[in-house]
Amino acid sequence: MTNIPDAASLRGAVDLSALANRQQPPAGEQAESPQQTLPGLIYDGTDENFNQFIELSNTVPVIVDLWAEWCGPCKQLSPALERVVNDYAGRFVLVKVDVDANPQLSQAFQAQSIPTVVALIGGRPAPLFVGAIPEQQVREVFEQVLQIAEQNGVTGSVSVDAEAGVDEADEASEPEPEPLPPHHQEAYDAIERGDFDTAIAEYRLAIAQNPNDDLAVAGLAQVSLLQRLAGADAGAVRDAAASDPHDVAAALSVADLDLSGGHVDDAFGRLLDLFASADSETRDRIRARLVEYFEVVGVTDPRVIKARGRLASLLY
Repeated sequence: MTNIPDAASLRGAVDLSALANRQQPPAGEQAESPQQTLPGLIYDGTDENFNQFIELSNTVPVIVDLWAEWCGPCKQLSPALERVVNDYAGRFVLVKVDVDANPQLSQAFQAQSIPTVVALIGGRPAPLFVGAIPEQQVREVFEQVLQIAEQNGVTGSVSVDAEAGVDEADEASEPEPEPLPPHHQEAYDAIERGDFDTAIAEYRLAIAQNPNDDLAVAGLAQVSLLQRLAGADAGAVRDAAASDPHDVAAALSVADLDLSGGHVDDAFGRLLDLFASADSETRDRIRARLVEYFEVVGVTDPRVIKARGRLASLLY
C-alpha cells in the first residue's frame, strides 16, 4: 500500500483550511444525514477543481481513483469502481484523477504506484488499496469505508438531478462517439472478460489488416503487459530478480511490475542498464520489450523520448 499523506500535507495542492473548523454535533446528539443534489456521481478531478470534492466529503465519502491513460491495470479497475459507485446510488461519489495531467494532486497523494485508490472522509484522505483488485473485493472495501465514514459523522448521500446544469445538457447534445472497428471492439470486450488471449489475437488481426493501425499496436502492447502480469506474485518476481541480477527473464518481469505500477523511469532505466552489457540476442529481447513499453506509455511522452534517445546511443 502506498504512503498516503494526512490532511495537513495536502495543503499547497488543495486547500483544506475550510474544513478545519468543521462543526461536530454536541455529545449525545445524532447528526442529521444531509443530502445534496448533484449532476452525477462520477467526475474528473483536476488540480483546479479538487477543493470542491474535499468540501463534498463532509457529506458523503469521495472515492479518488488515481490513474493514467497508459496504465493497463487502471483500465481494468476504473470500470469496476464506476459500477460499484453507481450501485450504491448516492452513498459515494467517484473522482477520477489523471496523474499525468494533474501533477499537483499526484504529488499531494504521493501516488508512487497506480492505480491508487483513496477515500476522502470529512476532508481527510484514507488509503484504500493500490493496484487492480476484483470487483467483489472493491465492494467489500466500500462497505468498510461506510463504517469509517459513519464513525466520523459522514452519513449523508447525494441524489442525481438528470436535468441539472447547462454543461450536462451540452454533453447530452454531443454526438455519440463512432463505434470501434470490429477487431478493436472484440479485443475490448475480451479484455473486459479477462480473456487476454482473445484480445491479443484480435489486435494482431487488426494490425495484419492495417499495419499502420497505431491504436491496435498500442492496444496489443497494453494487453500483452496485462497477460504477463496476470496471476504474478510481485514479491516472488522481485525476489527472483534480486537473487540473480543477470537473469534477463526476471529483469523483464520486474520491469513489467514497475511499468504497471507507474514507475515508468524505473522500468526504462532497468532495461536500458541491462541492454548496455547484453549480448546481441539478449539485446533483441530487451529492445522488443522497450518498444512495447513505448507504445504503452505513448510515443510522445517525454519519458519515452528520453529513453529512445538513450537506446539509440547504446545501439550506435
